Amino acid sequence: MVQSEVNVAVADKKSVGEGLVVKDLHVNVEGREILKGLDLTVRQGEVHALMGPNGSGKSTLVNALMGNPTYVVTSGTAALNGENILNLPPDERAKVGLFLGFQYPSVIPGVSVANFIRTALVSLTKPRARSESDLLTETGEVRVDGQSKENTDLKPTSYVGRGGVARSNPAIKEFRKNLREKLALLKMDESFATRYVNDGFSGGEKKRLEVLQMAMLKPKIAMLDEPDSGLDIDAVRIVSEGVNSLRGPDMGVLLVTHYQRILNYVKPDYVHVMINGKMVRSGGPELAQELEQQGYDWLRTDLGIEADDESERGSNDDDNF
Repeated sequence: MVQSEVNVAVADKKSVGEGLVVKDLHVNVEGREILKGLDLTVRQGEVHALMGPNGSGKSTLVNALMGNPTYVVTSGTAALNGENILNLPPDERAKVGLFLGFQYPSVIPGVSVANFIRTALVSLTKPRARSESDLLTETGEVRVDGQSKENTDLKPTSYVGRGGVARSNPAIKEFRKNLREKLALLKMDESFATRYVNDGFSGGEKKRLEVLQMAMLKPKIAMLDEPDSGLDIDAVRIVSEGVNSLRGPDMGVLLVTHYQRILNYVKPDYVHVMINGKMVRSGGPELAQELEQQGYDWLRTDLGIEADDESERGSNDDDNF
């Protein structure tokens, strides 16, 4: 019999709620306020595009939500399907269903794509820590695997395989089958799984690997930080096709981009514009087309914002913040 829903891995757990809800979020980087009271709601089944000039705070938002310690939340709230995520470490945020596709993915020589993804998937099936006593031994040292404190309220998590069979983690055979299916869905050769993570990858291959991880981990809300940056038009189209193939009622997407070109392929339900650490305009896909034609200056004029007033400008762009 399958264990109770509360113990099923995030990839298979069904949930209801309001999605990702951010209210009045303020974030500092190196003592400087970058986000200045930001509100945003992304529900499962929706695709939101987040646009804005360099240095407006787009990457700051997604990194802060994922728990990057460089980005310090000073006030405001962020919840995923009703659960506060700001007091959770990054791995716990992943377990409740949050995912971040990086703008500059790291290279991991010696670790194959298949092993990397399976390790990530298995980690999602581990029980979530509930308190400091669950993380530390009686002497104050961090517990290692196999030393978890026995807790009757914290039952082992399960991975639900075919036929509703609950397992402690995904079986190798089943994992490989699932990986092949996702590689085929994303039109990627099976040899991709044997390569080392991002080692010698082109820009397009790195971004496709981020999408492959998203496909395998099946988050509730996926944040993609500039998946089109540094790509030629053909690579943008291929990455976009991958994102589109994963669209559905169980996953919401927050796609960060400077340019409208990726939105020619990934049609958003909503478009938001950030300037000076604030959300200044929201609308439908037509807003992105207007920005492509007129740039951001018309918004600055309408809102009375001077370019020099932006909290991140010049060399301090979203590549760093």
